[in-house]
Parts: sequence; structure tokens; C-alpha cells
Amino acid sequence: MAEYSFDPIAARDGLVAALRALAAEQGFSRVVVGISGGKDSSVAAAVCARALGRENVFGVMLPDGTQADIADSRRVCEALGIQRRTLNIGAMHAALRAAVGESASDGEFHIPASREADINVGPRLRMTALRCIAQSLGARLAGTGNLSEATVGYCTKDGDTSCDFALLGTLTSVEVVQVGLAMPELPAELVEKTPTDGLSGMSDEEKMGLRYADIHRYIRLGTCGDGKIDERIRRREAANRHKRRMPVVLDPFR
Repeated sequence: MAEYSFDPIAARDGLVAALRALAAEQGFSRVVVGISGGKDSSVAAAVCARALGRENVFGVMLPDGTQADIADSRRVCEALGIQRRTLNIGAMHAALRAAVGESASDGEFHIPASREADINVGPRLRMTALRCIAQSLGARLAGTGNLSEATVGYCTKDGDTSCDFALLGTLTSVEVVQVGLAMPELPAELVEKTPTDGLSGMSDEEKMGLRYADIHRYIRLGTCGDGKIDERIRRREAANRHKRRMPVVLDPFR
């Protein structure tokens, strides 16, 4: 199998330069980043701090009730010296869950309980909160999703896919780790931390039933080396393309 060459330092510096160019073009100097304590948000925040200055980066921690690893989120903010704020979405999530679960009035339809729908409420509420904060500060919202997640649809439509610029959208999960390790201001153990969604109680790989290393090879080399796994990735990619596109506009005269 062919090898794929990747220079994390060039990627790091290229992202910094690209963000500076975008900020100059669009006329903004402040950015808001949702800080989960994982590699993606940590690397995104670090790039933003290098590009725009740590005083212009606002890290927002958004636990849904109790977050077991909230200390990691604080540690990222402290390590980077960025501004920080904690906003707990637990009460909002509980209120929506209760409203959806209320008995239907006469003539109205019933909403069935859905574990998956409820899990996706968290990312959507987080994005609502981040949008509110960014607009209040006159800032732009940085996206923290990576190419591996987008390829297999491991993201929430109108949740973590909603942002003003997708900072890590061209990097696979494997490459994000490599860029993070090229940033000495970030604690290496947080960059290499096992990714979880913080919602289901499982790791990303357990939830997907796929390994990030295999997705990386599929994207960069065309195959992970196992035809059956390639086909699983292809099926997920095809089924989830709608998450990567703007809403379909139907033309009645076409």
C-alpha cells in the first residue's frame, strides 16, 4: 500500500496563515470556540490563538449537566491563555426533553421517545449557545469538526456542523493529532486523548464501529487495506453526504 506524506508543521502554519487571511478579508478579529477538552477543539483553539492572539479567542465550555472531564476543558483554556466561560446547557436540555415528552392534546400527533434524537439535542443546543455568544461579542464561530468525522457523517446536522469557518475540515482525525503534537503549548495527553462524544458514554470508534486509522487510510490512500471496511465507510459516506451540503432547493419548474 502506498504511503501518504503529511507535514504537521506546514499544516499548522498554513492554518494560521489561512485564518489570518480570512479575518482580514472578512473584517473580524475575535473568535469563539466550543471547548470540549478533546483534540479537535484544543487544536482549533490553539490555531486561533496563534493566528489572532489569545486575548481574541473566547473558549466556551458547555457541559450538559455533569461533565466528567470538564477539568480537561479548563486545562486547555489555561494552557493557551485564552478567555473562558462555562455555560451549562443541562437545564435547557431538560426543559426541551420535558416539552417533547408531554402528552399530546386532542387532535395532535404523539412524539415517540428517541434516544438518538435526544443525544443530538446536546450538540444543537451547544451551537445555539455558541451562536448567541459569538454574535454578542461581535465574533465569528470556529468549527472544530475534522474530515474523518465529516466523511462518515459522525457529526450532528445543525449542531457541530454549524460554524462560520471549518478550521480542521481538510484534516483527518489522525492528522489533527499530528498537528496538535506540533503545538508545544498544548498538553500532549489531551491531544492524544481517546475521542468520545461526551453524550453516549462510548468512544467515537465504539459508537461508529470504525477506527479512525482506517478512515484516514481510506481518505488518503483510497483503501484502508480491508475491502469490507472500505465498503462500510463508502456506505456511510454516501448516506451522510446531506450533512456536508446546503439544504436542497427544490425547483418546481425544472
